[in-house]
Amino acid sequence: MPNVGIIIAAVILIVLAVLVTFLLSKSNFDKEIKSRELDDESLAAKRRKIVEDAIREGEEKKREKLLEAKEESLKARNDLEKEIKERRAEVQRSERRVQQKEENVEKRSDALEKREAGINSKEEALNKKTEEVIKLGEQRLQELEKISGLTSEQAKEYLLKIVEDDVKHDSAVMIKNIEAEAKEEADKKAKEIVVNAIQRCAADHVSETTISVVQLPNDEMKGRIIGREGRNIRTLETMTGVDLIIDDTPEAVVVSGFDPIRREVARIALEKLIVDGRIHPARIEEMVEKAQKEVAAKIKDEGENAALEAGVHGLHPEIIKLLGRMKFRTSYGQNVLKHSVEVAQLCGLMASELGLDVRIAKRAGLLHDIGKAVDHEMEGSHIQLGTDICKKYKESQIVINAVEAHHGDVEPTSLIAVLVQAADTISAARPGARRETLETYTTRLKELEEITNSFKGVDHSFAIQAGREVRVMVVPDQVSDSDMILMAHDIAKKIENEMEYPGQIKVNIIRESRATDFAK
Repeated sequence: MPNVGIIIAAVILIVLAVLVTFLLSKSNFDKEIKSRELDDESLAAKRRKIVEDAIREGEEKKREKLLEAKEESLKARNDLEKEIKERRAEVQRSERRVQQKEENVEKRSDALEKREAGINSKEEALNKKTEEVIKLGEQRLQELEKISGLTSEQAKEYLLKIVEDDVKHDSAVMIKNIEAEAKEEADKKAKEIVVNAIQRCAADHVSETTISVVQLPNDEMKGRIIGREGRNIRTLETMTGVDLIIDDTPEAVVVSGFDPIRREVARIALEKLIVDGRIHPARIEEMVEKAQKEVAAKIKDEGENAALEAGVHGLHPEIIKLLGRMKFRTSYGQNVLKHSVEVAQLCGLMASELGLDVRIAKRAGLLHDIGKAVDHEMEGSHIQLGTDICKKYKESQIVINAVEAHHGDVEPTSLIAVLVQAADTISAARPGARRETLETYTTRLKELEEITNSFKGVDHSFAIQAGREVRVMVVPDQVSDSDMILMAHDIAKKIENEMEYPGQIKVNIIRESRATDFAK
């Protein structure tokens, strides 16, 4: 059908072309007649010639158009036949694929039917065997019931009741006796060990603070320390990193700074300048450099002396230096280095009473507060910093756990870690060891509980671990599990903003749900 339409369109185009050519020729011919006024015969001849030429030209164009139309029709037919062949081939391929799939499905269905038949036969055999076993069991039970005169359930209950009563009575008596003996023996032994350790440990009972006041020979020296337009005091503060407070206090200068090492360097340098008398920027730089070298040597000596006094050997040189830095660190007025040596001695004494490794116990006691040597320079609690230091210098896992657990942040995994906890408490709690009074201590705990109780949904709160941890009991109906995370964060932030405390405070939120019913 598309070929016939193309042929008709070609014929119409040829006819139109012939007509147009004829009309144009006729028009030109009329004009020529009018202009030249030819005679009738010549005009007739010319007309015939023009008509013949037009007809001949039209025939030629007609043939050309027919040829073009035939070519296009032939080309279209070839394309159509080619497309039909391709589609037939594709349909044949699809049919083959479908046929293969059908064959595969039939094979699988046959295999499934065979497998199902096999399973059914096995199930039937299994059911038969099960029935036989049940029948045999029932026959045996019937025979036993006839012999004993009791049913199987009655016999089972009777035997279990007799055994249960005997076991309960014996076990209750045994457990009570063992618990009583163990508790009595443990309390007695623990008291003996602690008392013996305290009696055998000779330690200072005077609290210390880092010296921060430098005495002057006279008040005139204050002006010399300040210098012209304050250049001397600025140089000294810049070189040492501390603040010098020169006020109306007679014959005294206060050295203020968070870093105890810098404060000690400034104190020594200032004392040397006062003795020397020559106070100017160049001399200040020289004295500060000498003071730094002197403090560094003193730190090393103090660390070695502490290790020797505690009886701990084989420490890394960097740990020796950190121990020496603790000489200039105090906690509630108690010198941290002396406290660490005291804890090491107590741990060693208690470990010897219990038959534990005295060497490891002393080592753990000496290093339990090693993080306080750098806690004013680095972020994190002294427990975290001390743990990192011990791991860095390849201390044993027992020592690392003792450092982590000496404030109860993690569970102790050895008896030595428990001894470090006890020795740390003994050293800090003895009279005169620390500056904090009972009133200050109770006030801090009370303030901590008041902050936690101010949050909505809190039922009770308890400050434990000497104020290092607060446990918050919340109402389950008002606080969900997801709310607990936000509440813990908010409580910690409020404690940070409103309280002053050493180290860190752990916030524990506890939510408990209970379901209760009564049997009537």
